[in-house]
Amino acid sequence: MTSRALPETATVLLVEDDDVLRQEMAGYLDAQGYTVREAATVTAAREVMETRPVDVMVLDVNLPGENGLSLCRQVAGTDGPAILLLSALGDPVDRIVGLELGADDYVVKPIPPRELLARVKALMRRRAGGKGPRSDIRLFAGFRLDVGARQLTAPNGVLLLLTPGEFTILSTLVDHARSVVSRDELLTIIAGETVENLGRRVDLHISRLRRKIEAQSDAPLIRTYRGMGYMLDARVTLE
Repeated sequence: MTSRALPETATVLLVEDDDVLRQEMAGYLDAQGYTVREAATVTAAREVMETRPVDVMVLDVNLPGENGLSLCRQVAGTDGPAILLLSALGDPVDRIVGLELGADDYVVKPIPPRELLARVKALMRRRAGGKGPRSDIRLFAGFRLDVGARQLTAPNGVLLLLTPGEFTILSTLVDHARSVVSRDELLTIIAGETVENLGRRVDLHISRLRRKIEAQSDAPLIRTYRGMGYMLDARVTLE
């Protein structure tokens, strides 16, 4: 098992028919140093991918004509881009269908620019260089996180049982290892709802997750930064 270096730059393809939203996302990512390509339809997106390499595709599900799920099905599992699906629909079924088709991540619109950036960075970490098959396995402090199977294995080989919310939070912290993820961002990620509607739900997930992990570890791994958020304090590599 070896760690893989992350790429210094990346090309992001935004496939979104809302011109204003697409241009806002493109401007923000461009300001962060990414090369951004834009498309308003599946046909235009295919044309972009045929002419230039793409590392991450931010793909709206509800596009005019051929929908985003069709393109997701075609691209997923190939050496093509990592896929972040966007949808205005909050139905969990839509999220499950997208992930089962091979999307790497899924978020309900509108997505704050900082969260978009964080998710793109996480997908780039998963690609680990942008070439070859993507790994679903993350290793940290002796733990083995299988994102595809949604399983966490402790250093002693015990399979730890996590709730869906706990698993989503842990996956996010792992993909942002040694960086602080705000409480508000975690709230949005676990439910796609407003912070006001969820209250202290993320704090309970963190507390339970911390107990499960630290029962199998010699050192505290999930750190709290008051007024800022939470951080996984461990080095993460891909299997």
